[in-house]
Amino acid sequence: MVIAFVCSLVLLPQEPASPGPVTKPPHANEAEFVAIHDVPLPKDVVLEAGGLALRGNTMFVATRRGEIWRIDDVAGAAPRASLWAEGLQEPLGLLDHEGWLYCVQRGELSRLRDRSGSGRMDELETVASGWPLSGNYHEYAFGPTLAGDGSLWVTMNKPFGDEPFGRADWRGWAFRIPAGGGAFEPLVAGLRSPAGVGTAPDGSVWYTDNQGEWCATSKFALLQPGEFHGHPWGTPSCKLPASRVEHPGEVKSGLRMAEAARTIPRFTLPAVWIPYDLCGRSPGGFVWDTDGHFGPFRGQVFCGDQYSSEVFRMSLERVGDRLQGACYPFRHGLKCGVLRVLWGERGTLWCGLTNRGWGSLGQAEHGLQRLQWRGETPFELLEVKATAAGFELAFTRPLDAATAVAASFTVRSWTYDHHEGYGCPPRDTRSHTVKAVALANDRVTLELDDTTTCRVYEVKCAGVRDGSGKAPWHGVAWYTRNLAP
Repeated sequence: MVIAFVCSLVLLPQEPASPGPVTKPPHANEAEFVAIHDVPLPKDVVLEAGGLALRGNTMFVATRRGEIWRIDDVAGAAPRASLWAEGLQEPLGLLDHEGWLYCVQRGELSRLRDRSGSGRMDELETVASGWPLSGNYHEYAFGPTLAGDGSLWVTMNKPFGDEPFGRADWRGWAFRIPAGGGAFEPLVAGLRSPAGVGTAPDGSVWYTDNQGEWCATSKFALLQPGEFHGHPWGTPSCKLPASRVEHPGEVKSGLRMAEAARTIPRFTLPAVWIPYDLCGRSPGGFVWDTDGHFGPFRGQVFCGDQYSSEVFRMSLERVGDRLQGACYPFRHGLKCGVLRVLWGERGTLWCGLTNRGWGSLGQAEHGLQRLQWRGETPFELLEVKATAAGFELAFTRPLDAATAVAASFTVRSWTYDHHEGYGCPPRDTRSHTVKAVALANDRVTLELDDTTTCRVYEVKCAGVRDGSGKAPWHGVAWYTRNLAP
């Protein structure tokens, strides 16, 4: 009976069933600007990718099956795969640092290396451990990522289901491990399913979370010590001596997001709400384009989505003392869910794929693919920024002035409820009147009739054209307006 019960847990999907599948075909001309290349591998190499690391032209792939594969000549016509390590407990991250590969297993942060040069891992050390495990379903750990101060960060998934094995402390938290290892420090609470954790160019640490109970829609947020990100499951751990988070008290269900931000102690809104099924469904790993890999989008964030098998992009700006920004479509059509992304040579983004048990739009079960920038710049909505009266839109090319009129733009907005139900559809949806448009070369300023904060604004610019008459590549953004400039 126990074996049958455990097997039933393994077969559960990652998330409770959503209202129904959503088919989002690739944009008609995405392949014109971004190619997708598959890495051919033998059938016995099962890359249910949980982490990626690249050394020259050799890729290391940590898998959900507890293996790390080494793939030599990974970008060549005939890559060679060999098993580098096995027996790990579901590593869901991989970091190459000072000659070691770091990965977090469910119960510890480990580092591994091939000291003898034999082509197999022959040395494993525990960097940090001690967080409790119950054995309940979905007690994943993600990471690590290397922060600017040399510390390592990992995120802890809260358990799903009935929790037959009791509760363990510190689930739904983010930990910091000091440089050099040692005790873990639980610094941030209120996470749900934080599948992506990474470091910005300034050394700060960010994460993605997946929609579900107490998480209205997926999100992208900064991790700062002492903050509470909304999910109350792990709040009892706030009372433990090691906690750096004030207990938020009883978290009421059904508050509109603005009220939750105003009344819940240390409650932190994300920098970007990622609207469910408009821009992905289950975001995973992400990277900053600091080197201009993807042409005009330098400085922006590129994120994989495990369900929708796409990579989307995000832009950020500082408003007051916080960062906020927008998300945009980029490239659909990968062969299954994208859990991890990693820059390769210039213009190349590696995508580690997995599907089993979690489900995705792609039909493959696993794999390794790469996006390749073709070198041509599309006419596209580049970035949205907030103004006091509306938004400023930047484009990749100058606009035809005759099309920079109010009728070319459609703006609507909505908010969410902070509640214990699974996800939240848009609440208080409003259509906005564009009162005035001002054009300055490749930038347009929109004045709106309403600029209420704590809302997501969908901005579409289907009517604008560049000087040659071309329409925008995608021409849509979803901006999270938490604060006004």
